[in-house]
Amino acid sequence: MKLVWFRNDLRVADNPALFRACDDAAGQGVLAVAAICPAQWASHDESPARVEFWLANLRSLQQQLTALGIPLKILHVDTFADLPGQLLSLARRFHCDGLYLNREYCLNENLRDKQVVARCREAGIPVYGLHGDLILAPGKVMNGQGLPFRVFTPFSKTWRKIFTEQYPVPLPVPPVQPPVPDASLAPDVIPDNVVYAISNGSRWLPSLWPVGTESAHARLTDFVANRVGSYAADRDSPSMAGTSGLSPYLSCGVISPRQCLAAMSVASEGTNWLNNQWVTEIIWREFYRHLMMHFPDMNRWEPFRPEVESRIRWLNDDRLFVAWCRGETGYPIVDAGMKQLLATGWMHNRLRMITASFLTKLLRQDWRKGARFFMNHLIDGDFASNLGGWQWSASVGADAAPYFRIFSPMRQAERFDPKGDYVAHWLPELRELKGMQRHDPAFAAEVGRPSPIIDYGKARAASLADYQRQ
Repeated sequence: MKLVWFRNDLRVADNPALFRACDDAAGQGVLAVAAICPAQWASHDESPARVEFWLANLRSLQQQLTALGIPLKILHVDTFADLPGQLLSLARRFHCDGLYLNREYCLNENLRDKQVVARCREAGIPVYGLHGDLILAPGKVMNGQGLPFRVFTPFSKTWRKIFTEQYPVPLPVPPVQPPVPDASLAPDVIPDNVVYAISNGSRWLPSLWPVGTESAHARLTDFVANRVGSYAADRDSPSMAGTSGLSPYLSCGVISPRQCLAAMSVASEGTNWLNNQWVTEIIWREFYRHLMMHFPDMNRWEPFRPEVESRIRWLNDDRLFVAWCRGETGYPIVDAGMKQLLATGWMHNRLRMITASFLTKLLRQDWRKGARFFMNHLIDGDFASNLGGWQWSASVGADAAPYFRIFSPMRQAERFDPKGDYVAHWLPELRELKGMQRHDPAFAAEVGRPSPIIDYGKARAASLADYQRQ
């Protein structure tokens, strides 16, 4: 038999590992496996929302695999360290002569996979690592000197050029496999939930994020048909449904980035769609994963630009940090973003930038604290993208120039929520105010919102002094 290990690739279509395993099996049978690792998830700061969503999609995947004649077994382990032995034991038990997996790109996952490969090779079982989470794998997008790009714009230009030359298309669902007459291969029961160390994070809301590939593809189809054309204009307005809403599905691999671009291609004429701003966001996702591979110190919470962080004196003030976490800074645009995160496990991308800039540039709190808080709450928590975004906001990451960029909460509110619709939704006490009054800390305090915890002008000046000192 062939053994397919599912991780964050919970789909049967455009799944290179599954497709290759079914092709190589030649009618001899395919077995699937997934691992539940609560202690490891907690050490990675994964939110309850994401864990619940992942488990629900794993159950949906199991149904699809069963229809293909592929049973799914579940390993229950605490950490990645337990997986090599458990996987090898499973492979031996069912006489598997090949393990298939889609590569993951962060350091702990890479080390885990290397250990699995070593144990399997000792036992004479080959491991096939394929690329199902990226359109262009690390090492495929390099500069003229054969080195990894450190800046996004030239990376994206080269990425688009290579994509146009290769035009990778999604793989189909593999054919139904012949039944395996072994009662011990009955699918395992997947728990509804797991005992989990992070108990105070956001929870999954099925009404916002319905489970399964059908839901993901329905969302993709609607977005491409009705909103992608205005994405560049609407994506920064948090009161509008201007984004795709696909990030949780991409995070768990319920849908693939290659499927996203294929939908764009089918709905468009020519190749100009490749310059759409939404495609640029998908390329950002690829960029951050490439950085994780090429610059592994980032995986250890080290800044991409240490020479910038060396100038900064983080304040480490619990009072300020807790106020930010609770959405009680006294700046409505910031507080509304945090309230949305706490309530739904998701935050509009413009608000992610605003709240991250506020924490790092004005409250002068270490970006690592904010990044971990986001991971504890985000249903689309993704280590590479989250880390890259936070380092960008703190001006210590790739493409983070100018280093002294500081978002003004009032200016951001005026540009992206001028009527105050977004803040009034998440801070209902502001509804009796009108327009920009809803964003004014003084007016907000009069209707029951907290007073500002900092003076913006003084905080900005202090932050600039830090970033500009030698």
